[in-house]
Amino acid sequence: MPSATPSPAWDGRRPTTGTEPGAAALLGWLTDPDAPRLCLVTGAPGSGKTALLGWLAAHGPRSGRTRRRPARVLVPLAGQSALGTAWAVADRLGVVAGTPGDLVGALATSEARPTGRAVLLLTDLHAAAEPDALARLVTELAEVGRVRLVVEARDDTPALAALRAGHRVAVVDLDGGPGPLDPVEEPARPLPDLSDPAAVCAADPLLVTTAYVTGSAPAGVPGTLDGPEPSGETADGHGGLRTAWMRAGQSLCRAQPPADRALVLLAALGDGADPRLRPTLAELAAGAPWRLRWARHRGDLTPPWPGPVTVLGAAGGPLEGTLLVGDRTGTVRLLREADAGSAGRLAHAVPGRITALAPAPDGTVLILDDRGRLHTVRGTASRPPYLERLTEAVSATLARHPGTALAAIGGSVVVGDRLGSVHAFGLTGLHQAASHSGRVTAVAAVDSATPFVCSGGADGTVRLWTPGRDPVPEPLADRRSPVVSLHAAETPHGPLVAVAWGDGLVELHRPEGGPKLSFRPGPPVRAVAVTGSGSLLVGTDESLLCLAAKK
Repeated sequence: MPSATPSPAWDGRRPTTGTEPGAAALLGWLTDPDAPRLCLVTGAPGSGKTALLGWLAAHGPRSGRTRRRPARVLVPLAGQSALGTAWAVADRLGVVAGTPGDLVGALATSEARPTGRAVLLLTDLHAAAEPDALARLVTELAEVGRVRLVVEARDDTPALAALRAGHRVAVVDLDGGPGPLDPVEEPARPLPDLSDPAAVCAADPLLVTTAYVTGSAPAGVPGTLDGPEPSGETADGHGGLRTAWMRAGQSLCRAQPPADRALVLLAALGDGADPRLRPTLAELAAGAPWRLRWARHRGDLTPPWPGPVTVLGAAGGPLEGTLLVGDRTGTVRLLREADAGSAGRLAHAVPGRITALAPAPDGTVLILDDRGRLHTVRGTASRPPYLERLTEAVSATLARHPGTALAAIGGSVVVGDRLGSVHAFGLTGLHQAASHSGRVTAVAAVDSATPFVCSGGADGTVRLWTPGRDPVPEPLADRRSPVVSLHAAETPHGPLVAVAWGDGLVELHRPEGGPKLSFRPGPPVRAVAVTGSGSLLVGTDESLLCLAAKK
C-alpha cells in the first residue's frame, strides 16, 4: 500500500505541534501527480487527525508564489448522512446534485476549469451517521479526475478498513497517544420535531437531513437516498415536509435565515401535502424577499404538473398571459400565467429537442432546435411581408451557421453562436458583437424605450448591448459558473433580467438600477423567464415555480 512522502518544496511552516511529519506527508501527496487520489489519515483518538486536516485546509503557498492551487474543501462528516454530505460537497464545488450518484456524475462531466479541481478534506468518518454509505461515496469520488480526497478516521473504523481493502490509497498514520489536539466531541443535539415547519426551518439543516434519511422516514418508504418520492406525500410521516426537503435539500442546507429556508421549503411543497403546512410556511417566509405565486411539481394533480422543463417563454400580443413550456421531447405546452392551468399545446412539427423559444409580438413563435436551425410557428394574425422576409433570411443563415441561442422583438431576431458572438438581424441590417469567450448559451431582447439585447455565456458573464452601439464594457453579472438560461422583459417595474447558472443559482437583475434578488430552488435549473407582470418563472426537471418580488 503506497505511503505519502514529504515534499521537497515544502517551505517549513509548521502545523500544530506533534503532526509535522503527517503534514509533510500530506503536502508530498498533494504535489505527487502519480500518488493515489485517496489519502487516509488515521490514528488513535487525540492524535491530531482533525486538527491536521483543518491546518491543511488553511495552508497556503509559500510567500511570493502566485500559482493558483486547487481549492481545499473541508467537510465534517460527524453526524452526516451520505445524502447530506453529497449536498454539502456539491454546494462547495459549484455543482448541483440531488443524490450521491448525481454528485459523482456532475463532477465527472462538468467543465474542469483551472479553479475547478479540488481537494476534499473529510473529517470524522468514524462519527458519521452512515459511514458505510459514505465509504462507497468516497470510493466513487476518488475515480473522478478533478477530485482528490483526504479522509480522516480512527484506526478501528470499519468503513476505513473497507476503504483500505481493494483500493490504491495513500496512508498517513499519526499513531499518537491521547492529547489535546483533536476537538472534544460535542454531545448529541436534540432532534427537532420533523413535522413542525417552524422547528425544521430553524434547526441545523444537516441534522434535519440526517434525521429524515436515517431515522424518521417510516419503514418501507422508498427514496431515502435517491431524492423525493414521486407521490404519496402525506405517507412520508411528516405531512409532506420530508418529501419537500428531499426535493430542495441542497438549497435548504445552505447557511440562510429561517425565513429564506421557509420560502424554499414552501416552493418545494407538493399539492398532496398537509393543507395546514402551506399557510404556516407562508407566514414563516414573510421576511423573505420573494412571494410564491404558485408551484407545480411531479405528481401534482390540481392542476397537473406540466412535465419536465427544458425551455420557457412568456408570450405577449395575442398570447398575453400565456406561458410556453417546452420539454425534452419537443412538446411545447401552453399554460395560464395566473395559475399554471393548461391552455393547450403549441401546434408545431419540429423534430427533436428544442433549445430556445422566442415568442414574437404578433403571436408567431420562433423555435431553435438542437441542431441550431430556426423554425417558425405562425400565430392567428397575419404577419407583415417584411417580417416574413426577415425570418426567412435568418433561417437561411442558420442553415449554414447554426445558432446556440435565440430571441425576438418587434422588428429583430437575435441569435447567439458557439464562438461567443451575438447577431441582431433587423430591418435596417445586421449588427454584431463579440460579447463572450466561448459559446453563447442564452439571449434576450427587450423592446423598451431604449431597446437592448442581453446575452449569457458559458464564460459565466451576462452582458448588455444595444445593436448599433458598442457593448456595455462591464458585465451585468459575472460568476464562476456557466449561464444556462436567461430571459428579459419590460415590466411595470422597468426592464428585468432573469439569469440561471449551472450551480443552481437564479438571480433577478434591474439594468436601470436597484437591488438584485436571488433564489435557489435546489435541483438544477433548466430555464427561467420573466413575465410581463414582472413575475419570475423557474423550471427544473420536476418543478415549475412562479415567484413575485416583494415591493
